[in-house]
Amino acid sequence: MIRWLAIGLAMGWLGTGVCVRAEEGKTMIYDFTMKDIDGKDVSLSDFKGKVLLLVNVASKCGFTGQYAGLEALYKAYAARGFVVLGFPANDFLWQEPGTEAEIKSFCTLNYGVTFPMFAKISVKGKDIHPLYAFLTAKETNPNFDGAISWNFNKFLIGRDGAIAGRFGSRTKPDDKDLVAAVEKALEAPAAE
Repeated sequence: MIRWLAIGLAMGWLGTGVCVRAEEGKTMIYDFTMKDIDGKDVSLSDFKGKVLLLVNVASKCGFTGQYAGLEALYKAYAARGFVVLGFPANDFLWQEPGTEAEIKSFCTLNYGVTFPMFAKISVKGKDIHPLYAFLTAKETNPNFDGAISWNFNKFLIGRDGAIAGRFGSRTKPDDKDLVAAVEKALEAPAAE
């Protein structure tokens, strides 16, 4: 029983009992500044007016092959204002154990990743990064809230900065519903 409880917690099947609230004063993703994979501060406001796909990624996961699809999606729509943002996380069975330099090298060499990658963060539990607390909180994201279930969960952000969709790990980057949602978001005008 204890073994199954430990596995359930690690897999995200069971809640941690930790209630995390979105960071006070943060009303949209543009309010966050993140460290990129090279350790430089990047304000997410730099992406205002673009359509974003935020993805918690990992290098040693059954879904790691999605890096290729994410890169293809990024290249297909980048000229129209679409950007994939990768957030490495080691929250699920320690599937992202590497340093930022190791992660960057892995993604570049194995998948030719050119979309922006960020420093490793936690996307669940008591150490959840404030950005992911914001993305998953009912108060700030009532339509697509809830804990991150595994690596490669995807949040689609419209040109207006609002969360326009959420897709699970099993939804591949070339999934017709995901691609349609990206195209619809790209057709919408940017907020003033």
